[in-house]
Amino acid sequence: MLEPNTTAPEFTLPDQNGNLVSLSDFRGQKVILYFYPKDNTSGCTTQACAYRDQYPEFVKKGVKVIGISKDTVRSHANFEKKYDLPFTLLADPDRSVLQAYDVLKEKTMYGKKVMGTIRTTYLIDENGRIEKAFEKVKPEQDSTILLEQLD
Repeated sequence: MLEPNTTAPEFTLPDQNGNLVSLSDFRGQKVILYFYPKDNTSGCTTQACAYRDQYPEFVKKGVKVIGISKDTVRSHANFEKKYDLPFTLLADPDRSVLQAYDVLKEKTMYGKKVMGTIRTTYLIDENGRIEKAFEKVKPEQDSTILLEQLD
């Protein structure tokens, strides 16, 4: 996991509509980058819907919410539509940003060792520096914890 008070790695990825989005596009405002394993899985859906439900609070605080996974643009578009998600989802199928943010780790699934995304959330400040970092977050608590960090 990347440490607080370090510069967040710059990236450019396509969003759920195929538009390229860079971290630097959001200089001057806080950004929540949450990394999750896979669209339409139970934990990831719970996490996304919690951010959706609390999204008006993030907007009031001037904070941009961005979800990133290895899924494709098409998968993100379907996920956004199915759950009416009001925030940006970025596709990282080559996993370069997942690696840059140190969220791609070996884990055990069904008794096998695989490389997978560790559910991690970063709060990035207006200058592009990591303000807070949360590893192995619980899907149902992540958005609430982040809102509390903004007070």
